[in-house]
Formats: sequence, structure tokens, C-alpha cells
Amino acid sequence: MIVLLSFLASTVLAIVGYAQARAFVRGRLRYVDAVHTKLAPIVAGVGAALLMLPIVAILPIVGPGTALSFGFSVGAGVLAGSREVRGRLSGY
Repeated sequence: MIVLLSFLASTVLAIVGYAQARAFVRGRLRYVDAVHTKLAPIVAGVGAALLMLPIVAILPIVGPGTALSFGFSVGAGVLAGSREVRGRLSGY
């Protein structure tokens, strides 16, 4: 039962991280040139994973894999938001 709760918490956290990062890039960072570089999703993902590591160390249900999946999902959300903005700004 604990494994199922751990998986559910990790999945929900990854989905929320992706959605929030994508929405933030689309809404607030749409005209910031630095977010459209190839390095921006990597920096965002590593930063999110590093911020989550102390939090998941305190929680007994989730582990470091949750922090890594959260970082990966945030990086993917930044990449998706950037691609969407670039497509919208270029007129396609």
C-alpha cells in the first residue's frame, strides 16, 4: 500500500511540475530570450531537482527518485512551453 501511495505522489508531483512550468513559460516568460535557449530546460530541471532533494529527504513516503522525476518534468515543461511560444510568435 505504501508503494502505491509513493508512486501516486510521485506521479502527481511530476504532472503538476510539468503543467506549472509550461504555463509559467507561456504566460510570464514568453518574451524572455534566455528561456528559448537549449540550456534553459536543463537549468530549470536541475534547479527543480536540487530544490526538491531536501524536501523529499524529510518525507518518509517519497525518495530521491521523486526529486529526479520532478526535475525532469519541470525541464520538459519549460521545453514544451518554449516551443509553444516560439511557434505562436513565428506565426505558424
